[in-house]
Amino acid sequence: MKAFLGLLLALASTNVIADTGSLDGADTAWIMTATALVLFMTLPGLSLFYGGLVRTKNVLSVLMQCFSICCLMSILWLVFGYSLAFGDGGSLNWFIGGLDNILLGGIQEGSVSGSIPESVFALFQMTFAVITPALIVGGFAERMRFSSVLVFSSLWLLFVYAPVCHWVWGGGWLASSWGVMDFAGGLVVHLTAGVAALVAAIQLGSRRGFPDQAMPPHNLTLSVMGAGMLWVGWFGFNGGSALAANGDAGMAMLATHISAAAAAFTWMMAEQYKYGKPSVLGAITGMVAGLGTITPASGFVGPGGALVIGISAGIVCFIATGYLKRTLKIDDSLDVFPVHGVGGLLGTLMTAVFASNALGVFGGQEDIDIGSQFIAQLVGVLAVFIYTGVLTFIILKIVGAFGAARVTEEDELDGLDIISHNERGYDL
Repeated sequence: MKAFLGLLLALASTNVIADTGSLDGADTAWIMTATALVLFMTLPGLSLFYGGLVRTKNVLSVLMQCFSICCLMSILWLVFGYSLAFGDGGSLNWFIGGLDNILLGGIQEGSVSGSIPESVFALFQMTFAVITPALIVGGFAERMRFSSVLVFSSLWLLFVYAPVCHWVWGGGWLASSWGVMDFAGGLVVHLTAGVAALVAAIQLGSRRGFPDQAMPPHNLTLSVMGAGMLWVGWFGFNGGSALAANGDAGMAMLATHISAAAAAFTWMMAEQYKYGKPSVLGAITGMVAGLGTITPASGFVGPGGALVIGISAGIVCFIATGYLKRTLKIDDSLDVFPVHGVGGLLGTLMTAVFASNALGVFGGQEDIDIGSQFIAQLVGVLAVFIYTGVLTFIILKIVGAFGAARVTEEDELDGLDIISHNERGYDL
């Protein structure tokens, strides 16, 4: 044990400088701001969004899961995650990074990544590593043990998120060999979270009473507040992924807003057509679908392309949500897969089309061949989908081997607030 701690301390005090670039004050200030915005997406944005969507007896459990995941994933990112995602893996670099940056060893005050301090880059990426496992909570909400949530999220971060992040953003095979385009996380964040939520929902089984018993959101007011925070925070999520205060960041923010607005309005119109009235729940769900779908394309497409992507997200994710629950009877509690998974998949493929300058006013500024880029994007989607699905299944089996991952039927009836935390969200 002493030898292991000594090794960690040695790595943490390594005086290696990651890059010899020069700092830019404007870029640094923007990425620091974007980092705060992305953290704001999880705490309190996603927490309130999810918390309002569950039943009264489970609101605290969802808030606690998001809060605890933020804490634990931050520590794991410090110790192992950043090194695995962005380190040099040597002969295995096509798949995973190395261990040279354990405890962020090598990152000193003068370390530079591009035009920003590497400490800021590592922190910015940490906020992505926080929100991605938190998104998965919506797939198994109201029925997974708190301890199992933490163990699952930890293993998932290290064995799913970190490798996929390395494939796309850390110099791994999808970027280096195929040239896959993912500006801010359509594959890395949304597709991985969506697929993991789908696998967890299937493996854990439906909530008691699903689909015959109605389980409406207990407090849509909270959810609308959280959705608004997500919309604002997403400017940092996508705009910050330019890693500079430049035209790419500005266009990413513009595309983000247009897509969110278009998807929300399209979803409302779809509900008006099908049910006779648009719902508040539909509006905020459509907004999130638009945000998730534009994410991989945000820095590559123009405003016209963002409009088409947003409308497409509103239609496709609306259909996917109904099909998953009503036709397939899969209890993805808070629609993580049909919104984030399908949205991330759709946006990744549409990036190949609308990033091209060949489309004129509807395209972006990228000089790419649409056909070959679409094949590359498809390879990325299939690889991430299959890898995430298989590894998530294995991780859930491992978690289950050390005790039931799901709460008992009696505990589910009582609610996870009392059972897991001995507290109530409301004492009226």
